[in-house]
Amino acid sequence: MASRSPVHQARKRFGQNFLRDPGIISRIVRAIGPRPSERLVEIGPGQGALTEPLLEATGRLEVIELDRDLIPGLRVQFFNYPEFVIHEGDALKFDFQALRGEGERLRVVGNLPYNISTPLIAHLLQAGDAIADMHFMLQKEVVDRLAAEPGGPDWGRLSVMAQYRCRVDSLFVVPPEAFVPRPKVDSAIVRLTPHGELPETAVDEALLFALVREAFGQRRKTLRNNLKGRIDSAALEALGIDPARRPQTLSVAEFVRIANHLASGDPQPGVAT
Repeated sequence: MASRSPVHQARKRFGQNFLRDPGIISRIVRAIGPRPSERLVEIGPGQGALTEPLLEATGRLEVIELDRDLIPGLRVQFFNYPEFVIHEGDALKFDFQALRGEGERLRVVGNLPYNISTPLIAHLLQAGDAIADMHFMLQKEVVDRLAAEPGGPDWGRLSVMAQYRCRVDSLFVVPPEAFVPRPKVDSAIVRLTPHGELPETAVDEALLFALVREAFGQRRKTLRNNLKGRIDSAALEALGIDPARRPQTLSVAEFVRIANHLASGDPQPGVAT
């Protein structure tokens, strides 16, 4: 059993809400299913609520912590685990490909600060095959967007970006009373599993994501209006896509179809089959 670190006051500038509910912690660990042979990385260990059961299950864990005042307590708390490694720094700038190196793929977990969750997930999705899967505690609203389906109110840029690269599973809701201090919103646990092979492959991924950003720039407008600088109505129709549709009705496959047409430079696309 790890020794306890001194009490740390949560800091608003780091978006800190410390998980305290033992039942929720156990449920998260069961969802992750850590094994001794795996390489786990925890983002923002805080006061070690998840860190301790993960270490007990695997005997090894790497953590990334930005708040330097928490690091001495973590070192004391888990001093008896020789394969406990702390990386002091900002996960938004962390090189996960370099961390993996030539070793096995990383399993990334964390109770993410709400204020950085979306850009951090975008950063992790750029890490390619370095990551085996991700389990995160996020604001429920963000999980709803990640796991949304085309045509629904939550389907948007984040949904397309995540589901292009990953299978997304919304696991369960975590109420505010599970934290200290209590957040003002519900949280949820999400699992992101990168596709072994992409179901739809964009020739130019940067172009795909730029296209998606522009398409969702004004959700109430049609593709004809939002993409008029990219593609005309005739070309959309030739791709089998009605230019009068709104962006939230398009699937990942349809966005990839448009992006690949633009990448080809062919002004006369064939009719989609």
